[in-house]
Amino acid sequence: MLGKTEIDKTEALIDSAHALKDALRQDRHRPTYHFLPPAGWMNDINGAIFWQGRYHIFFQHNPEGGWWKWMQWGHASSVDLVHWVHHPIALTPTPGGPDRDGCFSGGAFLSKEGVPTFIYYGVPDGECIATSGDDLLIHWTKHPDNPVIPQPGTNGLYYGECKHVHDPCAWLAGDTYYALTNRRDPEDRGDGAFLFRSQDLAHWQPVSLFYESDRRWTEGDEDCAVPDFFPLGDKHMLLFCSHLQATQYYLGRLEHERFIPEQHARMSWPGGQLGGPRTLADASGRRIFFDWIRELRGEEQERASGWSGVMTLPRVLSLADEGTLRIDPVPELEVLRMQPHVRRDIHLAAGAEIALDDIRGDCLELAVQIEPAKAEAVGVKVRCSPDGAEQTVVLYDAAAGKLKVGISRSSLDEEIRYPYYRNQKALSRMPEEARCVAAQEAPFALAAGETLTLRVFLDRSVLEVFANGRQCITQRIYPSRSDSTGIALFSRGGSANVELLEAWPMAPIHD
Repeated sequence: MLGKTEIDKTEALIDSAHALKDALRQDRHRPTYHFLPPAGWMNDINGAIFWQGRYHIFFQHNPEGGWWKWMQWGHASSVDLVHWVHHPIALTPTPGGPDRDGCFSGGAFLSKEGVPTFIYYGVPDGECIATSGDDLLIHWTKHPDNPVIPQPGTNGLYYGECKHVHDPCAWLAGDTYYALTNRRDPEDRGDGAFLFRSQDLAHWQPVSLFYESDRRWTEGDEDCAVPDFFPLGDKHMLLFCSHLQATQYYLGRLEHERFIPEQHARMSWPGGQLGGPRTLADASGRRIFFDWIRELRGEEQERASGWSGVMTLPRVLSLADEGTLRIDPVPELEVLRMQPHVRRDIHLAAGAEIALDDIRGDCLELAVQIEPAKAEAVGVKVRCSPDGAEQTVVLYDAAAGKLKVGISRSSLDEEIRYPYYRNQKALSRMPEEARCVAAQEAPFALAAGETLTLRVFLDRSVLEVFANGRQCITQRIYPSRSDSTGIALFSRGGSANVELLEAWPMAPIHD
């Protein structure tokens, strides 16, 4: 039987857990239908894989508090990409092992034998392998020869120009395994990745630099962190995150163990918070994208809240007929829609702003079709306070050819700032007045006569905006007022017509 001391400790733990759950439920910044762990820190999405009829995501996780500590792999799965089951920690550091200081980012793939396999950065010693033999991927066995790709300099091993190995991805092509690791180049030659090959997962040989970056597209101090490489249509896609400017990708061709980029684009721009993407191919061949959305509240607020980090809504990546990337929210999300509101044929005179008094909320999906006509800019405002002191502006700027999310009045909290760069060293080189932005801006233009079609997902402090299946902006916002729930339409520099507006409150997936 338990003694009184043990009973008291148990009751104290239960009371603490209930108190945390109540605090999380009342936190008006905590999303309700985006995936996030029950509590604690979350960052990069790792090892996404479709297995035995379930979508599995793994992620960098510290369940012990709302801030960075030591890295483990959290785990959740879903049958519908909407409702997620939380599973026990998948990977945790082994005392005295090659990953003793943390199981950092990596990917998942199937071995030659069809066994689900992780490759990940074991800190401090190098790239490690783990495998699972159960249907729910609960139990993972680390490879006895870890690290299978040791850090350069370990035991006299060197890989040419490759000075560090971390945050890998891997895949099987024929009978050969390939792995990519990030190049963090101190000489500012830009992003890059090193390629390794293996026949047995235990013995890896360096091949070469996988691709050359180009200053037309990226900056000299960017890197290719958390790479994810896969076929997409008749091209190959290299998805990655730069520590300077976050999530981006190349489309190109694979030739003789070299990747030749042909297109480059970003998925996050100055002021954005994406930071650790990963994809999987499901049973129907869809390429499903997930990413980590960082916080902007600062360490003190995050620690006090007991949580940090959230996942984007799952997106389908595909190639359009012209060979460019399509980005769409998965249709499964429609199951969350409740109590539809529909408005048609709303005329917006030049300079007009119309508040939609019958549509309010902080957890909504909006589907808006707008004929821009002569308007120079047109769009929708969300999370508006009655006096307009707080508001976030989603607009199509026809003159500039951009989709924008204006964040200069998103929050009255003076601690909230939107930095131009993620990297503090890079920020310090900029004039102070230029270090923060008032809007996140993405390239986007309508063809002549094309209707603007927006899908806007609002989930408390998370905003995701899809435009015509060709562009998507993800933004964190932290309105401080409980009455900042208004929605408005507007037009600038000319008239426009809102052909259709549909709005749905979204059902929560967290209790």
